[in-house]
Amino acid sequence: MKAMTVGEVKTHFSEILEEVKLGKKVGILYGRRKKPVAMIVPFNEKKQTERKIGILDGKVSIKFKDNFEMTTEELCSL
Repeated sequence: MKAMTVGEVKTHFSEILEEVKLGKKVGILYGRRKKPVAMIVPFNEKKQTERKIGILDGKVSIKFKDNFEMTTEELCSL
């Protein structure tokens, strides 16, 4: 993994994005002590799978009707 200061990232941003597109990760260092604060990583385009309901997965189904409405007061009183 490559690490760069904020100033370097600002100067070479387009080049960094090209590296990230190739699968590389780039760390961002900040401050006088060059403390790591962030990382630029490739975007994962895999489609998100359906969320599981936990222990009830496959045992229940949840459906909302098209005209489902709930006021804030109703929600807060639950």
